[in-house]
Amino acid sequence: MRITVGRDQSGIEKIRDFANWLLDLREDKLGGPNDGETIIDISDDILINNSHDPIGSLINFVYPSILENYININYFQERAILTPKNEVVKEINDCLLKKFPGDEVEYLSLDSICESEFVHDPFDANLYSPDVLNGLKVSGLPNHKLVLKIGVPVMLLRNVDQKNGLCNGTRLKVISLGKRVIEAHIITETNIGNWTSIPRMSLTPSEKKIPSNSQEDSFL
Repeated sequence: MRITVGRDQSGIEKIRDFANWLLDLREDKLGGPNDGETIIDISDDILINNSHDPIGSLINFVYPSILENYININYFQERAILTPKNEVVKEINDCLLKKFPGDEVEYLSLDSICESEFVHDPFDANLYSPDVLNGLKVSGLPNHKLVLKIGVPVMLLRNVDQKNGLCNGTRLKVISLGKRVIEAHIITETNIGNWTSIPRMSLTPSEKKIPSNSQEDSFL
């Protein structure tokens, strides 16, 4: 689904109408009185009609002519795909990454248990092997394997340097992929166009149900 922010009144009205439609959908105000099931009219311009390749169809809709436009920073400022689940995010990212030219660069996290969490309890390393830790999908942390290419848009998952605009949700465009540092241009918020570098860093999940472990990775 794409929302392009327009500068004229008609563009603003379209965004307002779409936002009101989403609110009405959430509050069950569409389709009239019902007992839990109803028929809702959905505009053709937000429907995916290709049942054989819905992800590819969505990407082509939101990012048309991507090879001709991906160098342009404004191209990614005006477009985004929102999904409710991380599994869908990965599927879209993998499909979108294949469309970019150049070689892939793979980053792997270094997962380990913080043994200080087990001062008063016995620690069994077999319960938390690297394979187990690498398979965890934790909110606010990147997956164990991160694959990037030069030119792809990325998003920060935490506040890194708020003074320079590197906050949770900031979007960037990759310009260089080093072994321990990723260089990028900021494409959203207040510091659009600024160059920055993101080093590998130690991250600790906030989830209380799993033992604290550090993931040394980048930022996705």
